[in-house]
Amino acid sequence: MSWYNNLVAFALIYMLTLFCVLPIGVKTAQDVGAEVEPGHASSAPLNPRIGFKFLLTFAISCVLFGVYYLVGTYDLLGLNDLLGRRF
Repeated sequence: MSWYNNLVAFALIYMLTLFCVLPIGVKTAQDVGAEVEPGHASSAPLNPRIGFKFLLTFAISCVLFGVYYLVGTYDLLGLNDLLGRRF
């Protein structure tokens, strides 16, 4: 595995994790009971906490990438044995 493959794998893991983390803890104005300002979507979150979600996504992605790297480096799944060739 080259550094480029690892970079692309981390980027994919990060983006997939980000889209899973984004809806966590979202509260709209209707959920809280606040008045919706004119021109705002009623589904818009009041406090999205984007910075926290980016850091949480980075931490989860590092753990998942670590698992991916260990499985790929040490061939823990035995893909070479299953497919009969070296990747």
